[in-house]
Amino acid sequence: MTLLLDTHVLLWAAGAPERLPADLREEMESPRTKLFFSAASLWEIAIKSGLGRPGFRVDARLLRRALLENGYTELPVTGAHAVMVDLLPAIHKDPFDRILVAQAQTEGLTLLTADKEVGRYPGPIRVI
Repeated sequence: MTLLLDTHVLLWAAGAPERLPADLREEMESPRTKLFFSAASLWEIAIKSGLGRPGFRVDARLLRRALLENGYTELPVTGAHAVMVDLLPAIHKDPFDRILVAQAQTEGLTLLTADKEVGRYPGPIRVI
């Protein structure tokens, strides 16, 4: 299983794993599961942290380092991901969520999200 974690799920996995269902934590810890995080999530965290948004008070640099040290794979945003966004239906307006959906679709990853609106997109999306 290959999972791309949306920003909130990523933050929960890194800093508040108890917010994730126990069966999901077990799946994420399995050696058969490959976990990905997007550079777009780090960008979102850096922006929202700088704005003082609750839930985003984390140093994106430290988070990135910790994720890499814990076996996560970083997924850069590419031109292929960017141009895929215009093919998405207008379900969600958040550009960070839209690029994550485009990345999951382009790369054949399952996007793991807590956002029911994101879950309305076609493709490999799993709402927790």
